[in-house]
Amino acid sequence: MLGIPYKVIKTITQYKQYCRLLEALVVSGTKTRVVQDEIELLSLLIEKYDADHNSFSETDPIELLKSLMNEHAMKAVDLANLLGVSEGLVSDMLNYKKGLSKETIRLLASRFKLRQEAFNRPYALRLPAKKNAGALKPRKELQKKYASI
Repeated sequence: MLGIPYKVIKTITQYKQYCRLLEALVVSGTKTRVVQDEIELLSLLIEKYDADHNSFSETDPIELLKSLMNEHAMKAVDLANLLGVSEGLVSDMLNYKKGLSKETIRLLASRFKLRQEAFNRPYALRLPAKKNAGALKPRKELQKKYASI
């Protein structure tokens, strides 16, 4: 009896090895039934490991996006092209100045093969301080100032 060529992934080393094998099979362009079955099996094993070991539910959507961009050697301009938006908007999203739209979430989930929930979580935006915020005085200060008039 032949040994099983692939097993359930239990270590990060095994995970990386299977990812390299999968990439090599996909890049090879071979379309035989055996190769297609091997690609499907490796994909299932990798997805199972990802589901069990990646805690996307704890990850801030923007940090997740930055990490995925890094892993896929993507720059802001690449992301802008993918989303069909300006580089300025991508910069604002990556710097927590703008939120992710439904369409953006859908495109990111599709591109990175993740569930939309990975990007559809609340996170705090960092809105810039208003330029004239100090120009208006609080009501109590105005009342004291004009009380003597």
